[in-house]
Order: sequence, then structure tokens, then C-alpha cells
Amino acid sequence: MCSLINCLLCPAVVWPALIAVAAYFIRQYMQGGKFDKETDETGKVVIVTGSNTGIGKETVLELARRGATVYMACRDKKRTEEARLEIIRETNNQNIYFRELDLASLDSIRKFAADFKNEQYKLHILINNAGIMHCPRMSTKDGFEMQLGVNHMGHFLLTNLLLDLLKKSAPSRIVNVSSLAHTMGKMNFDDLNSDKSYNSYSAYSQSKLANVLFTRELAKRLEGTGVTVNALHPGTVQTDLLRHYKFFETTIGRLMVKGFQWLLFKTTKNGAQTTLYAALDPDLNGVTGLYFSDCKLKDVSKAAKDEKSAKLLWDESEKWTQYKK
Repeated sequence: MCSLINCLLCPAVVWPALIAVAAYFIRQYMQGGKFDKETDETGKVVIVTGSNTGIGKETVLELARRGATVYMACRDKKRTEEARLEIIRETNNQNIYFRELDLASLDSIRKFAADFKNEQYKLHILINNAGIMHCPRMSTKDGFEMQLGVNHMGHFLLTNLLLDLLKKSAPSRIVNVSSLAHTMGKMNFDDLNSDKSYNSYSAYSQSKLANVLFTRELAKRLEGTGVTVNALHPGTVQTDLLRHYKFFETTIGRLMVKGFQWLLFKTTKNGAQTTLYAALDPDLNGVTGLYFSDCKLKDVSKAAKDEKSAKLLWDESEKWTQYKK
């Protein structure tokens, strides 16, 4: 008995056990808030952009479980079909569809919106989830810097083209997936397209700030329509968004960071919780123009509260996307 106790109290046993317990509780804490309310979304029509992987796929999966009719708006047909069939098998919800959408092409966005309107007469929830992060300097088909073009401009045009359906289906919701990175962002209106200089981190933060400014400005323009719009930070999540980090391009880098990610990053399922909260929580009926994280209301940065910047960004976005009512 004594030898067993001595063995259990041995530092070689105690310290690894304590570390393992601590790691477990840290990981659980880092997974963040959960949306655990039961809702029935039968009859609701939802669009989720960028939904063949990551938090977008998890969002569709949960919406499907709750009975929604979901359109997976993605660029990659093969990957989306694989994800769509997987979701149908798991939920037995047959009303899950793929429709091609390339947010780096204004023509593709216009075609998607026109085709969707020909197919559907209602839209209850639009989740602008797709995004690109910290990529090398690239341009969309229309010449926009890729991160601003996909993360903001593409969703700006898509949302505006679908507003008539959202209004017709009110009460309805728009959910914009932004990021905590918006707090480090600055709208560089003198070089919005990063033509003079480019920094992938600054460009990403600018695009996420644009998401919040767009949310707040759109909320004002939608007052009295029954359509609400809110933004959110999903948390630091293990998704394909990290693929452009150079450190992840090496085998050693991937191995070294794997444990770190397991400990501190959210799973994709937990990363989708605030999106689901913003899209489905009954307590948010009529709530608009706000920003959430971990299924809770959070404040935004000073730059995100700048009404002049929000209006200027709106005007620039209309010019860039050639959208005007």
C-alpha cells in the first residue's frame, strides 16, 4: 500500500497528471460559449456562404438538424457536394443544396442572386461566413485586393442583391462573420485596394473592420423593415483559414503548432456557436447593429463606431461593386 502511495506521489507521475488536468480545463475554457437552445427551423430558408468546410460546414450541419432548408453557396463544387451529402446522411434532411458562388467575381455573385430569386420566393437568414485570411497579394476577377474583395465587397453586393427577398420574408436576419482582428483594423481610404503597399495582416484587419462598419450602417438603413443584421467574432478556430501562414507550410511548423492549436483553438463545431446564436436565438428578435463573441454581446473598436467611415465605406462599396438602388 505504501509503495503504491509513494508511486502515486512520485513527481514523475504527479506532474504529468497535473499538466494533463490543467490542459484539459484550459482547452474546455477556450472552447467558449455554446448555443444550446432548442429551436425548430422547419420552413426557414437559409444561405450560408463558404460552407463546405470549417465553421460554415458546422453551421449548415446544425441548421440541417433543426429542419432548415439550406443553400450552401460555395465556389468548389466537388468539395461542397461531398460536404452536402455528408450532412444529408447525418441529419436525414434532404433540403440541403449546393449553388455555385465565387465571391471573388461580381458576375458570379449577380448570377447566384438572380438564379436564387428564380428558384426561391423567400429567404429568412443570410449568413455571410466565407472569408480569406492573411493571403499573399492577390486580386479578385474585378481587380479588388482579395481579402477586402471577398470578405467585404463580395458580401456587400450579395447582401444588397438579396435584400428584397429578406424584406419580403421578414422577420429575417443577416449574420456577418467578422473577427476580433477588426480591433486592429484601419480603413485606409487613401489606399483601400492596397495598390501602393500591401501587408497581409493589415489588409485582413481592414476587411474585418469593414464587416463591422457595413453591419452598423446596414442596420440603420434597414430600420423598420423587419430585417436585422449583426456581426460576430467566432473565436480562434482550427480552420483552413490558417493555410496562408508561412509557418504552417513546413512539416516541422505544422507538428510544433498542432498541440498548441489543440489547447487554445476552438473546434469548428464550437467556432460555429456564435453564428448559430446570432442566426437563431429567439432573444435576438429585433436586435440589430450589434457585435457578438462567445454568444454574448461585445463592444467594438473605436474605428468600428466611426459613422463617417461607415458611410464612406458604403459609398465606395457601391462604386466598386457597381451597385445602386
